[in-house]
Amino acid sequence: MALPDNASCGLPGEESGFPEIIELNVGGQVYITRYSTLTSVPDSLLWEMFSRKNIKTLARDSKGRFFVDRDGFLFRYILDYMRDQQLVLPDHFPERSRLQREAEYFILPELVKMLTPKISKQNSIGDDACQSDPEESSPNADTARNIASLGSMACSSLTPGVGSESRRSGFITIGYRGSYTLGRDSQTDAKFRRVARIMVCGKTSLAKEVFGDTLNESRDPDRPPERYTSRYYLKFTFLEQAFDKLADAGFHMVACNSTGTCAFAHDQTDDKIWTSYTEYVFYPVLMKNDHITRLHTLQNMDRLYNRIRDFKKQS
Repeated sequence: MALPDNASCGLPGEESGFPEIIELNVGGQVYITRYSTLTSVPDSLLWEMFSRKNIKTLARDSKGRFFVDRDGFLFRYILDYMRDQQLVLPDHFPERSRLQREAEYFILPELVKMLTPKISKQNSIGDDACQSDPEESSPNADTARNIASLGSMACSSLTPGVGSESRRSGFITIGYRGSYTLGRDSQTDAKFRRVARIMVCGKTSLAKEVFGDTLNESRDPDRPPERYTSRYYLKFTFLEQAFDKLADAGFHMVACNSTGTCAFAHDQTDDKIWTSYTEYVFYPVLMKNDHITRLHTLQNMDRLYNRIRDFKKQS
């Protein structure tokens, strides 16, 4: 339904010819909002479009909606922000950087600031976390540099990713669906069907490290290494082969579960078709040598902290 070019008397968009209720088509997604919402942030792109431009110059779709060629899914958060200038995102929101780009496009500087990653000093390794003792006075510049270098060495020994056990920490879940036919006589051998697909859930980098070229990524392409996925599957259909690869990578099974339901019964033979879903959870086991390495690391940490105190006393 096309929108009228003229609004009713007394409405906020009357001067520029816009109606109070506006329909938007953003990348194929339809949104309905108020004129006052779209113009709530001065100098933004939407404020410019709906307060400074003529209504006849704006692009429209085949149904008369105002058209904006941007990401229709992420625009919901842009519109939410413009309603009350607050940002509320779901937990583990995976597209924060893309939303920041959308905020830049719509000229929303405050929203861009909210979406900009903040680096905590506590989590900045080798910066402030291991440099000095706040109870003592600050050392001179030369001593400070020596302490900083020692602190970096101490922190790097405990940094995730340095040791093999840290690099491979994380769970991998293997899941598959199966089906089998069971006759009316419980003593009859069940007829099992082949496993159609073995699913892989876990961190992307960990899954690629364990399964390599046998991992089919076509269902979740370009997934960042630090992100998690539940859409990968293996190019083979033998569970034993998947277990062998996990065992070679140092993983042991820590949990499993299975469910089964009767899908339907055959009309003529009374055979019942059962379907099941099974998951196996794997986690890397810390080897004996890794315990020894960790013990040595703790001993080295004690020595390094003693040297740091000596440097500070000399200053």
